[in-house]
Amino acid sequence: MSQEKSEDRLEASEAADELRPDESGADVSAMTTSAHEECAPEADQQGTAEEADVSPDQDAEPKEHADSDTTPPVPAAEDAPVATQEADKSTAPDGHEEMTFTAHLNELRVRLVRCIVAAFVGFLACYAFASQLLAQLMKPLVTLLEPSGGALIYTGLAEAFFTEVKTAALAGIFVASPYIFYQIWMFIAPGLYAGERKYIIPIALCSALCFITGALFGYFIVFPFGFQFFLGYATDFIRPMPSVKEYFSFATGMLFAFGLIFELPLFMVFLSSLGVVTHQTLRKYRKYAILGNFIVGATLTPPDVISQCLMAGPLCLLYEVGIVASYIFGKKAKKEPPSDIDPLAPST
Repeated sequence: MSQEKSEDRLEASEAADELRPDESGADVSAMTTSAHEECAPEADQQGTAEEADVSPDQDAEPKEHADSDTTPPVPAAEDAPVATQEADKSTAPDGHEEMTFTAHLNELRVRLVRCIVAAFVGFLACYAFASQLLAQLMKPLVTLLEPSGGALIYTGLAEAFFTEVKTAALAGIFVASPYIFYQIWMFIAPGLYAGERKYIIPIALCSALCFITGALFGYFIVFPFGFQFFLGYATDFIRPMPSVKEYFSFATGMLFAFGLIFELPLFMVFLSSLGVVTHQTLRKYRKYAILGNFIVGATLTPPDVISQCLMAGPLCLLYEVGIVASYIFGKKAKKEPPSDIDPLAPST
C-alpha cells in the first residue's frame, strides 16, 4: 500500500512538473500581451499626432503646386529694368529715337551715299541735253551781249566740254532735289517726335519747291539786272569778253545762294514747331534780322549795291513770310489755368 502511494505521489509530481512550463509560458505570454496592449494606445496616440503634424504639410504642398499651375509666374523685379533698358536703346519715352555717335555717323554715310547716287542718276538723265541746258543757262548774258556783238569765249581746249558736263551735273542736282531733301530730313527724323515724322515727305517736297523757286527767282529776276549793271562799265576801249568757265561759276553760286535763302520761311516754321522760337520772338528781333539779311546779301553776291539789294530785299520779304507761317503752324503755348488764390490778397 505504501509502495502504491509513493508511486502515485511520484506520478503526481511528474504531472505537476509537466504542467508548470505551460503555466509559466501562459503567464509570460499573458504578460507580454498585456504589455503590448498597454503600449498600443500610446503608440497609436503618437502615430496620430505624427500624422496630424505631417498631414498639413502634405496637404499644403499640393495646394502650392496647384497655385503654381493655375497662376502665371510673376517676373522678378530685377528683370523688369533690363527689358526697359533694352527698349530704351531704340526709342525714348518721349518718342525720340536714341542713337549712339557711331550710329549717327553710319546714318550720315548712308544718306550721303544715297544723295550722291540720286545726283548721279539725274546727271545721266540730263547729260543728253547738256548743250541745250548750257545755252539756256547763258541766255540772260548772251541776250545783253548780242546788240554789241559780244559773245562768251573759252580759253582752254577742254573748257567748253567740261562746262557742259558741269551743267548736266547741276541740272541733275535740281532734278533729284526732292529725293536729296528727303534724305536730309530723314537724317534729322530721329530727333523728332513720332507724330512729327509723318510730315517728312511734305516737308521734303516743300524744301525742294522753295529751293527751285529761289533758283528761278535768281535766274529770271536777279540775273538780267545784275548783268546789265556789270556790262554798263563797257566803253570804247573796254569790251566785255567773259569766258564760259567764269560765267558758269558765277551763275552756279548765285543759283545756289538764292535757292538756299528761299528755305528761310520753312526753316523758321520748323523751329517754331519745335518750340525753339515763337512769332513774338521773330517780331521782336526783326531789326536785327534786317541787318543780318544785308550782311548775307553782301557776302553771297558780288561787291555791288545792286546785287546786294536784290538778295537782301527778298530775304526781308521771306522773313516776314516766315513770321506769318510761324504764327499759323508754330507750336502754341499752353495756357495755365487761372489760380483761385490771389497772391496779392492779404493772408488771414
